[in-house]
Amino acid sequence: MTTSPVFSPNAARETPVISDAAYLGSLKKVTQYYIVTALLALLVGTLMGPLQALNYGGINVYDTPILKALLKSYYQGLSLHGVLNALVFTQFFISGWMLYLPARDLGMRINMKFAWFTYILMTAGLLVAAVPLLTNNATLLYTFYPPMEGSPVFYIGAAVMVGSSLLVVGQVVNMWLRWKRANPGRVTPLVAFMCVATWMMWFVAALGIVTEVVFLLIPWSLGWVAGVDPLISKTLFWWTGHAIVYFWVLPAYISWYAFLPKHAGGRIVSEPLARLTFVLFLLNSTPVGLHHQYADPNISNAWKTVHMFLTFLVVIPSLLTAFSVAASLEDAARARGGKGLFGWMTRLPWGKPMFAAPVLALISFILGGAGGVVNASSTFAPVVHNTAWIPGHFHITVGTATTLTFMGISFWLIPHLTGKRLPSVRLASAAVWTWFVGMMVFALGMHWQGLVGVPRRALVSGAAQNVYKEMPIQIPQMLTAISGMILLVSMLLYFYVLFRMLLSRRVDDGEVSSPIPYSEVISPASPNLAGASALVRYTEPLMALWGVALLLVLLMYGPVLARLFANAELVPGWRLY
Repeated sequence: MTTSPVFSPNAARETPVISDAAYLGSLKKVTQYYIVTALLALLVGTLMGPLQALNYGGINVYDTPILKALLKSYYQGLSLHGVLNALVFTQFFISGWMLYLPARDLGMRINMKFAWFTYILMTAGLLVAAVPLLTNNATLLYTFYPPMEGSPVFYIGAAVMVGSSLLVVGQVVNMWLRWKRANPGRVTPLVAFMCVATWMMWFVAALGIVTEVVFLLIPWSLGWVAGVDPLISKTLFWWTGHAIVYFWVLPAYISWYAFLPKHAGGRIVSEPLARLTFVLFLLNSTPVGLHHQYADPNISNAWKTVHMFLTFLVVIPSLLTAFSVAASLEDAARARGGKGLFGWMTRLPWGKPMFAAPVLALISFILGGAGGVVNASSTFAPVVHNTAWIPGHFHITVGTATTLTFMGISFWLIPHLTGKRLPSVRLASAAVWTWFVGMMVFALGMHWQGLVGVPRRALVSGAAQNVYKEMPIQIPQMLTAISGMILLVSMLLYFYVLFRMLLSRRVDDGEVSSPIPYSEVISPASPNLAGASALVRYTEPLMALWGVALLLVLLMYGPVLARLFANAELVPGWRLY
């Protein structure tokens, strides 16, 4: 372990120096492998995206000879799109991003053999699950609801891939505990604190889907048991399924809080407030899944209502983040001479891709959060449930807030890891802006169609003639089709920049040319607990808060699942594809 840098109030944190060049090189290399694997999954997954947009634009491209040779059905393409983008891309990127950041922030050594083993195991799980996906033996969409049954190879591969992320949890928490023992009475540095809290939340959240796949779906698909209860499986899925959204978004929050102010030329408003935000997510991200099951039987309305109110509470840390990040940006803009109630916004560096990407992502997430309140309401949810509104919502939360932030991160993280330079700021900026515009147009078209009643997850362009002809959806259909072409252009721009960067020669020392962009702080946390504010002291004991989070989930799901198991109805599997 290296010594922590001397604390200076308000100053940007300095990355603890790692003198072992071989260790640092290996740490950067495994992080690079995680990130590049994630982006390759994004490439394949996004190739399916324009097909979905054209479908909801009323244009059926799935009957063309080329696509017929590549995809067995619309649903296979949709499954590949959802699994690769929502599960594979996010998990690999986050695993690399949130293994590297706390290791550097704490200045701690990790077991590199174990880190490489985890990456290899996760990749092996991905490759195993990919075989049935590509051969149309796991066309189940990313929710894989039973009684639709896929190949057991898919469930086993998915279990290995998701389970591997829990090994990253163990490594990061172990690293943090070793740092705490070596630094008694000290406050965990902010970036490491946010990473540890996020991994703790994911561990609690992942228990649902791990239980479903390992104990229900794998034995069922192997023929070891006669059937499976669809409602039990669905409830376990949504134990994880809603909280996974925060597993996708909180790594973006780390960038918004800790690094975005630096890119803008501003400062973090309040470290204690950032810590409170992540603790609130740790406690309240998981016991909210029943708001996805308002229409399901055998779950009491009382429990659904409790989950609804807990879902509304998640709005609080989101609003804290919107306030904090906006204040950081205003601080930066006014330092650049910005004036007026809104005029200061014009002084921000909008042409800088590592700035524009997370800011546009944040804007999209504010809009997505408003839609999320609709989705969580027991009154409004039945109106939009299982309509095109839902994928429209997902694409401005995960598809923009997370993906666009990760794109922006890659513009400085890959040069930091490799010593290679971003080849074109202009093309990188064009990729960022076209992605944002394309996603906003897509979201408008899909939300609009959802309100009219167009269903989600349906080959609407191939439906029987006149089924949708009488619906007033010509304008939103046109918008959705156009958005697919805009997003295709954005994807081509981004991956052109990415591959040019990855295939170029190393020209710099990444530690010098592209350091971790820590921001200065207006209201810092004291380095020592004894002198810290009450808010810092109460949020620092993450182990105890982790236990509270687990207890809260068990209280919210235990009685519900107990009733479902007591009334289980086992059904055989359906092989539809």
